[in-house]
Amino acid sequence: MADPILRCEGVHKTYRLGRTELPVLRGVDVRIAAGRFVVITGSSGSGKSTLLHVMSGLDVPQRGQVYFRRQPLFEPESLRKIPKGREEGFATAVEPARGGGVRAGAAAGSTSHGAMLGQPHRFLEQQRDHWLNTAFGFVFQFYHLLPECDVLENVLLPAMVGRPISHWLADRCGAETRARTLLERVGLKARLRHRPNELSGGERQRVAICRALMNEPAVLFADEPTGNLDAKTGREILDLLRELNRGGQTLVMVTHDRDLARSADEVVHLVDGRVE
Repeated sequence: MADPILRCEGVHKTYRLGRTELPVLRGVDVRIAAGRFVVITGSSGSGKSTLLHVMSGLDVPQRGQVYFRRQPLFEPESLRKIPKGREEGFATAVEPARGGGVRAGAAAGSTSHGAMLGQPHRFLEQQRDHWLNTAFGFVFQFYHLLPECDVLENVLLPAMVGRPISHWLADRCGAETRARTLLERVGLKARLRHRPNELSGGERQRVAICRALMNEPAVLFADEPTGNLDAKTGREILDLLRELNRGGQTLVMVTHDRDLARSADEVVHLVDGRVE
């Protein structure tokens, strides 16, 4: 295999429930090549979603490392800050602002050379935030659309976050053109000014996919993207994701659907936190 776009090496993740420790990932190694459709499968509690969250930088492992285009996502183990809510319990729901690969309040700007040398762990944290907004896109079982925003505004959110207002205003016309193009591609041209509560479940998930694609991510992560949909609508969403992959989009998806797994380029099957 050529250099993978994503690589996990010896990833361990444990949650603490009071005085009890629950190992979820136990030394996971995974390599994902660009342009591939990779499915992560396993029974409930096997660590599927946790692996996707760690692989994408949404959660922090206690041990091991993840590399994106040869660059580490996480600080050295001794310097890592594990989010308290996730260290002392199961992974919490991802913030709505992250649905399109963004992080509210993230420092997505550049860091000076001096700061990089003086605080390498801080540089990695800022770099990870930047990748979350620009290099990674996210689609989840729940859509995390902002109810007060219309369809077009929801899709535009990733283009707005982490940028000076002057940059956003200068690029707004181009961003709106891209958002409209994405929405037209998924059959929502007539829904641009509708609010989420005026859409069906399948339409909401299409909006979420467009939002995830807004910044042209290198990797699209999907965590049970059809889990909240009926069978027919779920098949339509999966067909859309497969079409994106055929166009060259790297796709990493968590699912319990064995039929879907058979259509993937590669399957990562987890059993008790280990790759089988």
